[in-house]
Amino acid sequence: MNLFKTFLLMFSLFLLFMAMGKLIGGSSGMTFALIMAGIMNFIGYFFSDKIVLAMYRAKEASESEFPNLHRMLNNLCQASKLPKPKLYVVESASPNAFATGRDPKHASVAVTTGIIKLLSYDELEGVIGHELAHIKNRDILIATIAATIAAAITYIAHMAKWAAIFGGHRGGRGGHPLILLVIAIIAPLAAMIIQLAISRSREYLADETGARIVGSPNKLAGALEKLRLGVERKPWDVNPSTAHMFIVNPLSGGFILQLFSTHPPIEERVRRLRAML
Repeated sequence: MNLFKTFLLMFSLFLLFMAMGKLIGGSSGMTFALIMAGIMNFIGYFFSDKIVLAMYRAKEASESEFPNLHRMLNNLCQASKLPKPKLYVVESASPNAFATGRDPKHASVAVTTGIIKLLSYDELEGVIGHELAHIKNRDILIATIAATIAAAITYIAHMAKWAAIFGGHRGGRGGHPLILLVIAIIAPLAAMIIQLAISRSREYLADETGARIVGSPNKLAGALEKLRLGVERKPWDVNPSTAHMFIVNPLSGGFILQLFSTHPPIEERVRRLRAML
């Protein structure tokens, strides 16, 4: 179901891009926006892992210092039939974890010192299984494609905004400047909402896949319940553009942040995991 939902959301994002491109910039404007967005995200796709690991000062975890983590990762990689990713530890009291890398052969898994201290061995195994699921499901690739299309829509929206301000497209494709301005505001917002929905759908799928890799949904469910409280007590002031990568949203906030969250509610994630039993 989550795979089908992801497909529908990606298709909706693409249709929105096609409609915007044709309405505002025609074929040439649409192609230019897609190329520019593609170049930016192509670079991000190949180098984002190094950028993010450096951003959070992640240090590669040696087997001598973290034998249990390496043993756990070895066992789960065998179970999931994945090559072993590089393992990193981030010095942070906030309990969290993330995976990065463009494909299973170039992947990394990072955990914070806070999550190592907070969770039991079984719960930490559930978290690592979730991160391996993101790698197995090629979620970095899907996120990059979604980001490319969303960025292209934003480019076209900027074109519409300037056309409206300077009175362009009179009698042309874009119509009245006021219509152009409304489109310039609504389209990027719609693209962002769809992009967030894709992210939430992939989180549900990673939960399900991770639970199957580990062999028990209870391990991840128990970890998520602890992480919800742990992050509330010790939120992490991360770059918002990377928040979607973490197993739970590291940012604290009220209703607005929840509305535009890259993660589904933890209570719902736990409920779905428990329903797998």
